[in-house]
Amino acid sequence: MDTTEKLEEAVAVLQQLGLKEYEARCFVGLIRLETGTAKKLSELTEVPRTRVYDAIRVLEAQGLVEIQHSSPQQFRAVPLDEATETLRDQYEARVERLQETLETVDTIDNQDESPVQEVWAMAGHDAIENRTNDLIEDASEEIVLVVGDESLLTEDLLDALEAASDNVEVIVGSLTESVQDRIRTAVPEATTFVSGLEWLGTETSVENDTAVGRLLLVDRSTILVSSIVPETKEERAIFGGGFGNGLVVIARRLMAQGLIPIRDPGN
Repeated sequence: MDTTEKLEEAVAVLQQLGLKEYEARCFVGLIRLETGTAKKLSELTEVPRTRVYDAIRVLEAQGLVEIQHSSPQQFRAVPLDEATETLRDQYEARVERLQETLETVDTIDNQDESPVQEVWAMAGHDAIENRTNDLIEDASEEIVLVVGDESLLTEDLLDALEAASDNVEVIVGSLTESVQDRIRTAVPEATTFVSGLEWLGTETSVENDTAVGRLLLVDRSTILVSSIVPETKEERAIFGGGFGNGLVVIARRLMAQGLIPIRDPGN
């Protein structure tokens, strides 16, 4: 990635954090300059000079830019660590405000009866990891997890498993002994095993095959299965609850392939 691409990516991220395009371009421009006038900043960023002043006023109000009232005025960005912390605080405040607002919104009940069995599709690693961690946190009896892609075994996931292991039975399968050792170290109370489902792993998948990322069964009733899309490496999942005993028995016994018989959750 060359300098131009990096700058455009920075502008795009700043826009995602709430800045308008000219504001983002001026801030990125000032990060590159020790100090700059409106004229110099306009030449560097290609933001019209009259719009530079508007953008700087917004950036100053947000605590991202400082102004020296000389003639001509000089502008500079606050230190990068300080700027990123300010942006983080603003973003988190917006998210908290959004949550508080939506929690007070009245819901509309448009179903006479809730379905006994539900299956939903979801996409995106962060969303799937958050759902996985929430399901683990809500478990009351048993967690059975098989990790098919080592990259999904994040510190957040290990922390969630460790916290859950104090109250529920935690059973975790991996495809290799090295990953099993890592799980044992992080979650010493868990029962670990090397899964017999070799076809889960991305290393054994042929080109263009979709590999299974994770299989999770919580309290013998809620299932989450994710896959890794070969072209984009995006994680997608299906999630469901309220399943009948037949499907649960099959899922639990399939997921426990490689677990010694006495620890088989089907026994």
